[in-house]
Amino acid sequence: MSRVDPRPTPRSGIMAIEAYVPGKSTAKGGSKIHKLSSNETPHGPSPAALAAYRAAGEKLDIYPDGSVRALREAIGARFGLDPARILCGNGSDDILHLLAAAYIGPGDEGIMTVHGFQIYKIAILAAGGNPMIAPEVDLTASVDEILAKVGPRTKVVFIANPNNPTGTYLPFEDVKRLHAALPSNVLLVLDAAYAEYVRKNDYSAGLELVSTNENVVMTRTFSKIYGLASLRVGWAYAPAHVCDAINRIRGPFNVNGPASAAGIAAIEDTAHLEHSIEHNEKWLAWLTDQITALGLRVTPSVANFILVHFPQDGAHSAAAADEFLANRGVIVRGVASYNLPHAIRITIGTEEANRAVAEYLGEFMRGNGK
Repeated sequence: MSRVDPRPTPRSGIMAIEAYVPGKSTAKGGSKIHKLSSNETPHGPSPAALAAYRAAGEKLDIYPDGSVRALREAIGARFGLDPARILCGNGSDDILHLLAAAYIGPGDEGIMTVHGFQIYKIAILAAGGNPMIAPEVDLTASVDEILAKVGPRTKVVFIANPNNPTGTYLPFEDVKRLHAALPSNVLLVLDAAYAEYVRKNDYSAGLELVSTNENVVMTRTFSKIYGLASLRVGWAYAPAHVCDAINRIRGPFNVNGPASAAGIAAIEDTAHLEHSIEHNEKWLAWLTDQITALGLRVTPSVANFILVHFPQDGAHSAAAADEFLANRGVIVRGVASYNLPHAIRITIGTEEANRAVAEYLGEFMRGNGK
């Protein structure tokens, strides 16, 4: 007789998935805590978004609009897009999972890069697919390495542009070259969560590519520069047929009412957005220069964080730096799970937080204290 399991068991492969571990939220010491582990904006949400959120709190007994029409229309107006081709979700992670569920089946393949966002691998595996990991060149996605992984079972290619946690990006010409070489039945997903921070003339989030093709999706989020991380609201611009497929499987109320209201107000407050962009541009350059002057290597970043590399052994390791900063109230992100065991990721914070990072890392490199 075959043995019957005494309790329900997940289907094959689920328990092999390594759960996503978010950035730390607590530190061991320090008179003031600076949380620089999750790429959150130091400016918080727009005051208009806060007011809209509070007003929406008066209607918590009413189901939200399942079509998220008002939010889609606000996004469409902001970017000149057809609202019917906009998808909204419980953060952009929700949309990434839905895309994998809709287009990847058992035995199919999804491609990501070796230092790409971990949610891609989780979403591919959860859908029953096989993750194909493409090498990078100088911590940057490589078109040629990605194309080398494309095969008859390839269904989706996930690209974070800019990439988290490296902060590097693919110029738009390279993105177009990648798309042009992909089979028409392969979906190219451009995850542009940090697009608002990029100040490079050769960068594009991908709106043009989505508008003119049937196999490209661009995802965005309100969690980063708009400061609505706790509300979990993201969106995507996609071909009509992709929207049709996703709307058949997404939860009917996958964006809550207060999140939708706050998102509408946030995207309309361009002054708050520009202030955040200017702050990041200034302090990204400053912190990069300060840390480089300490003899540490910093990967050039176009996002709101930097990747700092440490010696592979000895007293000045990445793990030791992480602990040293935590003991002084500065929370950063170790990225060993991203195949970067000798680096830490540091979010650009307030002026006070950025100066604290530079000061404490200076102490660490000079060997002062533990």
